This record gives sequence, structure tokens and C-alpha cells, in this order.
Amino acid sequence: MARKPQLHAYSDRAAFERLLCLIATFIHYPGIGSPEVMSKPGSEGHHQALAAVQTGLQKIARDYGIDLSHCAVSTLRKDLEVLRVYGVLDRRMYRWGYYLGMGAFRREELQMALQALAIQSEAQGDPRVRQVYEDVSRRLRGLNLELRGQLFYPVRSQLNRVIVHTDPEEMMRKGQYRRTLFHHLAALETAIIQGQSIELCRATNPYNSQQVGYMKVWPLQLMYADVAWYLIYERYENQHLEIERVDRFSDHWRSLGIENRGTTVQGERLRVAHELLAVGWGLFLGTPEQQRLEREGQLPLILVTVRFFPPVAAFILEGEQRHPQQTIRKGKGTGGGMTHVDYTVKLPERSLDEFGRWVNRFMQYAQVLTPSQLAEKHRAAAQQLLSRYS
Repeated sequence: MARKPQLHAYSDRAAFERLLCLIATFIHYPGIGSPEVMSKPGSEGHHQALAAVQTGLQKIARDYGIDLSHCAVSTLRKDLEVLRVYGVLDRRMYRWGYYLGMGAFRREELQMALQALAIQSEAQGDPRVRQVYEDVSRRLRGLNLELRGQLFYPVRSQLNRVIVHTDPEEMMRKGQYRRTLFHHLAALETAIIQGQSIELCRATNPYNSQQVGYMKVWPLQLMYADVAWYLIYERYENQHLEIERVDRFSDHWRSLGIENRGTTVQGERLRVAHELLAVGWGLFLGTPEQQRLEREGQLPLILVTVRFFPPVAAFILEGEQRHPQQTIRKGKGTGGGMTHVDYTVKLPERSLDEFGRWVNRFMQYAQVLTPSQLAEKHRAAAQQLLSRYS
């Protein structure tokens, strides 16, 4: 004889659909019912939190063609308790808004992701990430209290800090307003993902005043390097790949209205840009002609060798992965001790200036051996420095 099914409070279709719509509300509106929408604390605030959940629930229901216009706040309280019983919600107060579990993260993964967001928002000054981090951390305050502050503890940090203004709202507060491309970060990210062609305006170029003005580009990637955010882009008219600091562009923005080329083509061009970065040294990707010859394998690399002396030599030895094509050889004296280190790498000519600036950091502890043109530049720089102190 078949077992008679046991009915429960959600056997009714309307109740079942209400519960599923409530779960969908927390999925689509994480943090709903947060204190920002409340005017008073205490029970009044809790009531307003549920009122916000009620509004979100009714919108979700309308999207699915379900009528929940008569769902009361008291009913929602009972539904929330059911979700706690089955572990969909934790058994604690959601004082900073409701959300489900940890999404796609395990707890340890969530902690690492939060630290990465914190680093990018604070050290790199990314305004979009900063807002996301503030929103997510506010929702997770309850979990952080439960973990005794471990969730937000800064296990990792980053000291390479941005040296320019990046956040338009922060600029306004500090009276340092700059009309730069940072005003269009959201649109820029969309253009990158969708493969949109746009017109930008390079407002300044401290190294070449001729290279300013309007340009039509395919933006490929936002990249943080050393002290600032850069944009990798491809010139629309000749497919030339370039990298420029974001703050050197004005806030001029115009879509070219051309059909988007999609992520596949974007990814292919971005891969070429990173191949050029990997072969070279620094951020200069070369002139259009240099890029063409380099991609065709017709531009020979230049053998560069720099001799470093103690105590810098020990620091050079530690850098086992500074460049994929490097070799390091220790020089030994008669007593067996290290007298110097020869650092050798093959670079395209376009990278010699940036490599030379890196060598200059080590002053009297470095001597360029090859090529001769780089050695002469290094010697001339040393003489110029000496003359300034004479």
C-alpha cells in the first residue's frame, strides 16, 4: 500500500512560489534591507528592512508572472525562519542586508577575494572596485563578527600605491577635480568586454608634446603598473598597439557606432600586446613599423649585459624571474668570494631606454658592458650626475 504523503505549510502552490521568489530576491538583490534604506534603528528599522525585502520580492514575482501583491511582512518573517531551519540563511541577524551563503566561494576563498578587492581599492585607488568592496564588506559585517574579525583581517597588502587621482568623487571632496578618463570607467569596461570602438582624447604627454589630441581606438585592458593605471588599446586606423596612463586622457568620450567585434578578437589582440610586453622591458610597445617587424621575426633582439657589484649583486641574484630570457652569472675572486654578477638579457631596441632607467637605480654598483650605445648613455648619465655635484 502506497504511503500517504505528508503535507506541510508549503504544499500550497502559492506558498511554494512565494518561498522560491524570496530566495530569488536574495540572489538578484544581495544586501537588500541594508541600513542605508532605513531612517530609524531598532524594531522600526527591522520593519523597514522587511519592507524593502517585500518590495524586491514583489518585483521578482512580477517578472515571473506571479501575483504576490498581498504578501504581508508578517508572512515574510515566517518564510525567513523556514530558510534558517534549512540552512539557506544562517541563524543570525542580517543587520546589513540579506544575502545567500557565500555565493560561489568557500569561506577561505571569500576571504582571499575580499583581500584582493581591498588591495585594488586602497593601494591602486580603483573607484569602481572601492565601491564594490564597501558594498560587499557592509553585507558581510555579521559574518565578520561571527568570525571575530578574521574575515577582514589584512593578511596580504600592497605598497605599490597609485600616485594620481583616480576617484572623481574623492577629487571633488579634496578640491582636486580632474576631468579625466576615470569619469568613464564603467563605460570603458563595457567597451573592453564588448569590443566597442571609441574616440578618446590624449590631453597630455610629458615625453612628446606632439602625441596629443583625438584618437580612435579599440580599448583592450586596464592594467595597473608600478604607480598608476594604464590603458592598453589598439589604434583603429592602423592596428598599432599602445599603452598610456588613464589620467593622461581627458573625459572626452564618443562611440564610433561601429559594430562591436566581440571578446574573441579582443582577446587575440590583447594576447599580442602581452607577448610584446613579455619580450620587452617596460611598457613601450614600439612604433608601428617596429611592431610589424618584431611580429614577423625580422627585428633581431639586442644582447644586453650589465655587471652589478656588491651589495647590489646579491639583490640581482634573488631576481630569478625578472625576465623570461635572462641569464645570471656570478664572478668569483681568487678567494672564492663573489666579486660581481653579470646580468644578461636579449631585448628589442624599443626597450633599451626603459631598461637603462632601471639600471640607473643602482648608480655606482652597475656597469653596462653591452651594447655600446647603452653603455655610452649610462656613462654620460653618470658624468652628468657628477657635474651636478661639482
